[in-house]
Amino acid sequence: MTNEEGKRRAARAAMRYVEKGMLVGVGTGSTVAHFIDALAERKHDIEGTVSSSEQSTRQLKVHGIPVFDLNATGPLALYVDGADECDPNRFLIKGGGAALTREKIIAAASKLFVCIIDPSKQVDVLGRFPLPVEVIPMARSHVARAIAELGGQPVWRDGVVTDNGNWILDVHNLRINDPVALERELNQIVGIVTVGLFALRRADVVLTGAHV
Repeated sequence: MTNEEGKRRAARAAMRYVEKGMLVGVGTGSTVAHFIDALAERKHDIEGTVSSSEQSTRQLKVHGIPVFDLNATGPLALYVDGADECDPNRFLIKGGGAALTREKIIAAASKLFVCIIDPSKQVDVLGRFPLPVEVIPMARSHVARAIAELGGQPVWRDGVVTDNGNWILDVHNLRINDPVALERELNQIVGIVTVGLFALRRADVVLTGAHV
């Protein structure tokens, strides 16, 4: 099975969690794009969606799927999103598409977080994929120095501006044995908006497309 087929099958499998009349939180990325296509087939069954990025919002609207602001909806029953890495405890690294802040907000506001990935995203220990960190632009160098003191190698993703108007540092050379502790530690660094570790709010369900 190709990675693309794994993404498509995982996205299709997530549809079993979509119920009639539901407001669905929708993430960002290539696997989620398959989920949006599948969701379009049942767009008349759902009330609408809350989107984590301008990219996903555009695709949803092309399909004629309503997109609502989270402030207007309140808590969500379901959030479906992908990941760049997933360990056996369902802890994730996300943010390769620079949408990590809105993704983390919607995940926090959702009762059930279903993560859809192809099997290549499964790892024993997080950190092979560089950890994205969204930072306030004026704090980029300050945050980079603080991360370097923790043993990471931060690299500015030059030319990338998030939907929130911020910048991304990709942190290399991390072997993340305790994702919860590292997320908490990074959250204390002034100037960091969001860390691409989803450990304090990890996935509830992970679908790989391998057995669906």
